[in-house]
Amino acid sequence: MAVPGRLGSNTGLMDMPETLKKIACFGEAMIELSLGAAEGKAGVGYAGDTLNTAIYLRRLLPADHEVEFVSAVGTDPLSDRMLDFISGEQVGVSHMRRHPERIPGLYAITTDESGERSFTYWRDSSAARTLFADDGGETFAALSEFDLVYYSAITLAILSPAQRAALFDWIDGYRAAGGKVAFDSNYRPKLWEDVATAQRDVETAWRKCDVAFPSVDDEMELFGDADSEAVMRRLEGYGVPFGALKRGGEGPLPIGAPLPEAQTYRMVEKVVDTTAAGDSFVGGFLSQYAQGADIGKALMAGHDCAARVITCPGAIVPKDIWNAES
Repeated sequence: MAVPGRLGSNTGLMDMPETLKKIACFGEAMIELSLGAAEGKAGVGYAGDTLNTAIYLRRLLPADHEVEFVSAVGTDPLSDRMLDFISGEQVGVSHMRRHPERIPGLYAITTDESGERSFTYWRDSSAARTLFADDGGETFAALSEFDLVYYSAITLAILSPAQRAALFDWIDGYRAAGGKVAFDSNYRPKLWEDVATAQRDVETAWRKCDVAFPSVDDEMELFGDADSEAVMRRLEGYGVPFGALKRGGEGPLPIGAPLPEAQTYRMVEKVVDTTAAGDSFVGGFLSQYAQGADIGKALMAGHDCAARVITCPGAIVPKDIWNAES
């Protein structure tokens, strides 16, 4: 088992930032179909890994913080409804691009008796794939306004090789100017050209981030690591400075800072749907990180948020249920 907090050589006291008031999450938002048991019945929603994180982050942050979702959608009615939904969550959409010809991607969820989910996707020509294409650098300029930006390996996978290279170049300048970058693994093999490309680009992303959110299963699948200890060793070799290794029900391990005291993470008795478990963990963690809390509070907030989310179907817990439980 990995030793908590052994990544990095610091004590963790310098890792937590001053309050970060402006946060942008960028990537792909999709139309979500939740398939029920009855034939011909499906719930329609809007979700996507970085959007899910943005929504839970917004729900958990004080009102004086700003959370923006940055992506590209179409000019169709479903895109309009998606933007209305995001705005209804008090997540900003002022930097969303509207593609004149493309529309959002779509995915369908089915879950088994234990709450594990499987997905079917229709996203090859989604508007989000044009996020950084042919906009004269407008999107990068918009992201530069924020104190922290968050993205994932899904964001990388939907971009062209040229767009990925431009993103990495922009990240170098953004971090040099004091911006913070958070990155989440979220490896989806079918989105990538091949495993070697995914390994190269995800490794690059780990090396260029300030806050890391690797999922142990994703990292083991992509890089062939034997266990969480091997994942931690590899990330240490990359120089990953801070973050959390997500391990589902086992509870997270801290990266880059020791825990102030031992923590016990609550177990969920009945898992309904694990969709967005990792995304909501990131939202909870970042809600504390952005306020300068220590890593123990950030880990607990991430785990508690994910524990709430997996007791409800779909990626986004309805606001009435969320507010009733708060």
